[in-house]
Amino acid sequence: MKGLDFNILAFAIPLFVFFIGLEYYLSLRQQKKVHHFADSATNVGVGIAERLSDLYVSSLFYYVFDFIHHHFALFDIKENAWTFILLFLATDLVWYWYHRFAHEINLFWGVHVVHHQSEEFNYTVAARITVFQAIVRGAFWCVLPLIGFSAEMITVLLLIHGAYPFFTHTQLVGKLGWLEYIFVTPSHHRVHHASNEIYLDKNYGDVLIIWDKIFGTFVEETETPVYGLTKPLKSYSFLWQHFHFLMEIALSVKKTPGFLNKLGVVFGKPANFDPNVRGELEEIFLSQQPEVVVSRHMRIYVIAQLVAVSVLLFFLILLDHYWPSSIRIGGGVFILLTLINIGAILEKKTWVLYLEYARICGLILMFYAFTENAWLLVGLNVISVVLVFTSGFLRRQYVHWVYE
Repeated sequence: MKGLDFNILAFAIPLFVFFIGLEYYLSLRQQKKVHHFADSATNVGVGIAERLSDLYVSSLFYYVFDFIHHHFALFDIKENAWTFILLFLATDLVWYWYHRFAHEINLFWGVHVVHHQSEEFNYTVAARITVFQAIVRGAFWCVLPLIGFSAEMITVLLLIHGAYPFFTHTQLVGKLGWLEYIFVTPSHHRVHHASNEIYLDKNYGDVLIIWDKIFGTFVEETETPVYGLTKPLKSYSFLWQHFHFLMEIALSVKKTPGFLNKLGVVFGKPANFDPNVRGELEEIFLSQQPEVVVSRHMRIYVIAQLVAVSVLLFFLILLDHYWPSSIRIGGGVFILLTLINIGAILEKKTWVLYLEYARICGLILMFYAFTENAWLLVGLNVISVVLVFTSGFLRRQYVHWVYE
């Protein structure tokens, strides 16, 4: 394939999968239960959605950085070893304040909360980043080109800077001696993800822990962390996980009289947010059910779907310069429908068959746009007719097989 222009960012997917698998293997060897299937599968699904967003928004911020640098930069900082060190320190400091604001302001917590919903702590949690968080975080980093760093420098540094935190999301690594005084370690980040009272809103650092020590938000790991939100979400729904707190903010704003009071809800502290609002929304949008028991067939089917969309995403990113828009958009829609489908399966929704139908239709239409083969449309019509006349039977068989 000589001459092809590969996007090497695609190789982050198999690399992260390797380390997730390695951590799982080592946890079995050490007899530590740090993975739970439904939770880990949900984490990976959120991570796949964030990687998918790179196809559409990652290049956007490069142009934003470049525009700011060329039109509004306060200084013209040249590229050399010392300025890269300066950029690293500035990037990490900006991250600290973005991360801190994400825990102290409701609007920003609404896009960051997804990262903290998991009640486990392992490498799959590191993948749990939403496109909303990536956009808000990128907006904070716009200060870097304003100072005078070029878009090229920022992009290279962010790729390096962004890889480090993945490895701090693990329970298998203990304290690391003198490194604890300088860098964010797994011990430090376990504290950050814990819901223990003494650990709340602490250890915001991404690579360096020094910012927490300077600004008074550092706490050492002294008691066993309990992971997740102070009020657990108890849902595997892909959509609910992404939008529940933003919907809570909207409902609370609607119920709060006075413009300034409404602003106080949006930009207030999550600690002061009315905890009863979520319950009102759950009664409307969520059907309460006992803890899901994952059957053997369900496990196999969910893993197969995650593998399929991971492979598809890998090639969408790897050859993103060559895919026509029909493949890029159609593939993205198929991946998102699959992730929503996985959440519905993990919650044992009986309407999931219609999502399966939507996924099949999406694939057929995508390949039709690519090949213009009319037989694909014939097949789509046949599937539609079959579904209309046998939907009840198919749903019963589907539910019986997947949910056992």
